[in-house]
Amino acid sequence: MDETSMEEKGYSTFIQVLNSALQIPGIRIDREKYLKGALKGKFSSDVVDLAIRTSPANAGIPSDELGKMADASIRYESMKVTALSTAAGLPGGIAMAATIPADITQYFAHVLRIVQKLAYLYGWESLLAGDEEEVDDDTKTRLILFLGVMFGAQGAADAIAKAAEQTAAAVARQLPKQALTKTFYYPLVKKVATFLGVQMNKEIFGKGVSKAVPVIGGLISGGITLAAFAPMSLKFKDYLASLPTADPAMFVEKSSEVIEVEVVDIGYEE
Repeated sequence: MDETSMEEKGYSTFIQVLNSALQIPGIRIDREKYLKGALKGKFSSDVVDLAIRTSPANAGIPSDELGKMADASIRYESMKVTALSTAAGLPGGIAMAATIPADITQYFAHVLRIVQKLAYLYGWESLLAGDEEEVDDDTKTRLILFLGVMFGAQGAADAIAKAAEQTAAAVARQLPKQALTKTFYYPLVKKVATFLGVQMNKEIFGKGVSKAVPVIGGLISGGITLAAFAPMSLKFKDYLASLPTADPAMFVEKSSEVIEVEVVDIGYEE
């Protein structure tokens, strides 16, 4: 198979896995519900409300507290992903190709769950809101670029960093977000998706363990282990924490609401 054919097949494989994963029950994390569960009991209701309306950083929530919540969510999703069955949870309407194992689709469903949770903690808007079956292009763009950061696809981190600057500025100035599909980031998406799909195909058809994308190395004999998921999620968490969307200093001058943030060490709901 020549390089062009491999890339085309890689892109097709990834889009098929992504679309199938997006249909799995429980894939959508409600931003408001998640943040409320993570923050209530630890912060005042005013702080929680402001975090939901804008972002946790804009509400003045310390980065170390956000880190603890992120780590708890990573532990939770990591435990869930290790208990996966290759058959459980797949809706009957999905017709996956026989060459693409169901556990890969389920794995990516859990990757998408942790992507949403970490994104919400670190200042991003709702990604998979509502019950609509179709996911719009802007949302898919964001998800693919986030996945690209997690898996080391070239260019994805820089694109998200630029998007973070726009998002933080929009929150600080109370402006509407700019759709990524209307920026220069969009042409990068196919390259990222192709990279991920090519790595998947190396594992699926080569029966080997790909070193280029750590998560693929965890897909052995139809089973998935913590060896890839937790480190990958922690890497993504650290990346998001370094962006302007997670920096309270970005919002200090803007805020006309002065809310005292008090941390109460009584835990929070997952």
